[in-house]
Amino acid sequence: MILGDYISSNGWTSRRIEPEVIGAVLKNFSAPYGTYSVLGNHDVWYSARKVRAGLEQNGIKVLDNEVLQIQVRGVPLWLVGLSDLWTRPQQIAETVAEVPQGQTMIAMTHNPDIFPDVPQRVPLLLAGHTHGGQVRFPFIGSVVQSSRFGDRYERGQIFENKHHLFVTTGIGTSIVPARFGVTPEIVLLTLRSE
Repeated sequence: MILGDYISSNGWTSRRIEPEVIGAVLKNFSAPYGTYSVLGNHDVWYSARKVRAGLEQNGIKVLDNEVLQIQVRGVPLWLVGLSDLWTRPQQIAETVAEVPQGQTMIAMTHNPDIFPDVPQRVPLLLAGHTHGGQVRFPFIGSVVQSSRFGDRYERGQIFENKHHLFVTTGIGTSIVPARFGVTPEIVLLTLRSE
């Protein structure tokens, strides 16, 4: 979710973009199977209820410890939305268990630090939160680590314990409205079945 993005007026002061405004912009995304979201820590700290309403009234389904089945070319695919690690109760095993055994699923969450706790039957977990380090210097690395695992889940594709994690660097910033050494990105992943 990009509610944590800021518009900066002088480099240090900023204002939040309201959820209704973000939702109205995002509703123009064209996705053949729908548009889905999970909430992040800044969304919950601001108002989970308000952010969810701002998205859903614009056709963007929010999944918070919820599953949803969609049809992709006539084949069922389950989307699993897992709550934010820092702000909501974790119900990883219970939520994943709602997907029938043998069914294909993709899970989404905000904070990638839950990856070690995600069951292997989830082949792919999508996450954000880290902004890829946001400010990163050559030879030094990121100035601030927003993960208890350091840079292990900072950005990109990670394969561990026989399943995948993909962490996007996103397009926004957090706390300080600046990026250095981390290119903003909007990712298009192409998934192929085995």
